[in-house]
Amino acid sequence: MRPDLATLAGIAMAAAGIIGGLILEKGRIEDIAQFTAAMIVVGGTFGAVLVTTPLPVVLRAIAGLKHVFVEQNNSAAATIEELIQYATKARKNGIVSLEAEASAINDPFLRKALSLAVDGTDLQELRKIMEIDIDLIEQASEAEAKVWESAGGYSPTIGIIGAVLGLIQVMKHLEDIKEVGHGIAVAFVATVYGVGLANIFFLPFGNKLRARMQAATLMKDMTLEGVVGIVEGLNPTLIRMKLEAYNPEPAEKPKAKKARGAAQPQTKTGTAQPAAAAKTAGTA
Repeated sequence: MRPDLATLAGIAMAAAGIIGGLILEKGRIEDIAQFTAAMIVVGGTFGAVLVTTPLPVVLRAIAGLKHVFVEQNNSAAATIEELIQYATKARKNGIVSLEAEASAINDPFLRKALSLAVDGTDLQELRKIMEIDIDLIEQASEAEAKVWESAGGYSPTIGIIGAVLGLIQVMKHLEDIKEVGHGIAVAFVATVYGVGLANIFFLPFGNKLRARMQAATLMKDMTLEGVVGIVEGLNPTLIRMKLEAYNPEPAEKPKAKKARGAAQPQTKTGTAQPAAAAKTAGTA
């Protein structure tokens, strides 16, 4: 696990841009620091989310925020090497020899797939079982992402409601023009909160969770293909070639060295002969 620098830098840049623009326009942070506006927007938004989404899904979405700020260091290359080791051992000693390794694997998906393979599960049945697991994980992750997308959809509208509520209070004091101007400025802070929360936090959170889900699905697909290759008894080199297609950052191949040693003598000889011929011709 490591911090997601892209998320942290993105939020910092967005906040710096908005607050910096406010200060350059001779505004003050106090102008947008309105507790009542924040209460209206946040409370109204999550209230609407709870109406549309079951509570367990909302709680999972809130708990899943750690995946927005922290990313798992899942290396496709390391997983490929692990699968190749299992394939090599299974090819030499039989797939039953992987029974001890299968029970000690940390990744639950790989552990389950390899355990089914060791138990002699039919290949088609094994693939079906693991694909069902992938589909269920995708559906759960998609539901969590939609919670934040729903919040991003409701938040601007709730902000407008907050602005209208503020304007209603302003209309009660039209006799004092200074209070009217101040009240209008305060009323529109709710709109700023609604739009800002939607576009800086809620919608990006949903998209980041969906990106994490796609990366995890790709790793599971690669793992399943590796286990299927082990069950089929394929050559480890062939399995590696199949799995490398799933690696987003394949290892760089060493560049072919130029045969300079062979080229230079030819060039030297090729230039020496015309020179000698020219010298002979000049003497003649």
